[in-house]
Parts: sequence; C-alpha cells; structure tokens
Amino acid sequence: MKICILGLGVIGTTYGYALQKAGHQVEHWIREHKRASAPARLSVEILDGRYNKKGEEKKDNYEILLAEKNTDYDLIIMSVASGAVQNAMETITANHLNGSVLLFCNFWNSRAEIQTIFDTRPFVIGFPTAGGHMGHDTLNCVLFDHIMLESNEKTNIPNYPDLLALLQSAGLKAEIPYDMTEWIWLHMAINAGVTSTAAQNGNVDDPRQLALNLMGDSRMIKEAIRTIRETIKAVSARGVDLKKYRGEVMPYRLPAPISSVVMKRMFANNELTSRIMTLHNDIKDILYGCSCVYQTAKEEHLDLPRYYDKMDRILQAVDEK
Repeated sequence: MKICILGLGVIGTTYGYALQKAGHQVEHWIREHKRASAPARLSVEILDGRYNKKGEEKKDNYEILLAEKNTDYDLIIMSVASGAVQNAMETITANHLNGSVLLFCNFWNSRAEIQTIFDTRPFVIGFPTAGGHMGHDTLNCVLFDHIMLESNEKTNIPNYPDLLALLQSAGLKAEIPYDMTEWIWLHMAINAGVTSTAAQNGNVDDPRQLALNLMGDSRMIKEAIRTIRETIKAVSARGVDLKKYRGEVMPYRLPAPISSVVMKRMFANNELTSRIMTLHNDIKDILYGCSCVYQTAKEEHLDLPRYYDKMDRILQAVDEK
C-alpha cells in the first residue's frame, strides 16, 4: 500500500518505520520551509513488542521519502499534538493529498466536531500504542503489538479491510472499543490523573524524571489512582457510560492499596510500559490533555479537589515561566 505520514513526529515515524519494513511505500508530508533540512535517513533504536511480550531491543535505519502535492494514497496517517486536528486537515486539503485518513492522536473534540472538520473526507479514528522521542536524525521509540481502532460500522472509509490487512502485515493487531472518541477521552482523563500526580509540585520541566519518580513510589501511585477516580468524572459529565469501558476503569475502582501494588509490579516487570512512560517528553502535549480535563471539570462544576489542587500548582508554575 501507499501511505502518507503527516509530518515527522514520533508516532507517525514509528509506524511509518514499521510499515516500510513490511514492504509498503511510506512517504512523509513535510512543510515547504522544512523540506531542505529534513533528514534523508533516521537511526532507529526501538523496543519492539510486536513479536515478544517482553520487547526486543533493535537498532535499524529508516529511509525518509518526501510526499509531493497532488498525490493519491491508500492511507494518510494524521498524528498531531495538542489537538491540532483542524490545522492538520487544512494542510492535507490545501496540498491535495488524497486518500482515507487515520486520525491517530489525542483530541477532546466531540464526534460531531471531528465530522465537521473532515467534512466529506473518509476517515477512521484510531489510537497508537507507541511512544518515544526524536533527535534530528535519530528515533528512540517503543512499539506495542496492537493499536486501538474504531469499528468498521462507525467509519466511512471504503477500504477498512485493507487497513486491517495493512496492520497485520506489520505485525499489528486492532483492538476495537465500544466507541473510539469516548475511549480517547477516557484515556486522556486517566493520563491527566497520572501526569498531575507526577508533577504535583508544579514542575513539569523533566517528564522523564517525573515518570521515574512516580513508578518507584507506592504512595504516589496510590495518589494517582485516587486522582484518576476524580478525572474520569469529567468523561462521565460528557455523557459517557463508563460501564461500557469496564476493562479500562476497573483498576481504579479497586482499593488504592491493591491497585498500587499491581501497578508498581507492572512498571517493574513490564519494560514496554515503563519505557514508554519515560520517553514521552512533549510538555505542551502533556499539558494539553491535563488542561482539557481541567476546563471541562470546571465548566461542569465537578468536585475534584485532588485534581484541582495539583493542576492549580502546575498552571501557576507554567504561568510564572
């Protein structure tokens, strides 16, 4: 298949690497003023969880091919930070990049808002299970063996079976929740509870160290669990029936001492999970998710004392910089 990755970010590039290695033609759309400085090749260090549950350390190279205007693709992967879906769609349209779009990132928009942004463009909502960071010519990443994906019945793309075959060719499975939009909101709320706890003193300058501190501290993990119980109320307030997401919510419904033991063991014994926690260092994107939950909770007049206290300190620290 012929695939276009919008930009040269961590998520798109990680999956672009996996798809290129599976024999597909992968091209990246780079803005005109950045094309001359874009690397021709990346050095890749990957903890690959597709074929081994513990993950395999690999070193490889990834060739960067540039997409051109007025090109037809089987799939365009849109993974953008901080909810910039509207701008990304405008870029695709303005440059006449044609094909079904996989929306592959956090967003706090309603489904109706997303539909308005895409208009008549065929699209499907998904969510990556990968992460990492990039230098100019290096990619250090983690890749799990699956992605989250909307069901065929809730999409309008004509090539859904081809998408499933594409994933399978690269060693990736699709997990299909009740509703992808709601699932993403819930995922963001859970992350907001974790992130705000890790940065509860207001300092978000070193996300890697914050993640390490939290994963090794049972008291902080307990506090994160109690904070998550608050943040998911913001998702309920948006009309989401959490009973449809029992698997995602259950760990935070158990007594905090029990959940904290389970989570600490998971961090200690699952290198894929612990590594991905430490590699995500986009502070702006991290704060985007936290702020979305915070603003909704305030608008809905929800009682979230733990979360408000943490976020007020974080926002104050950010404002003072």
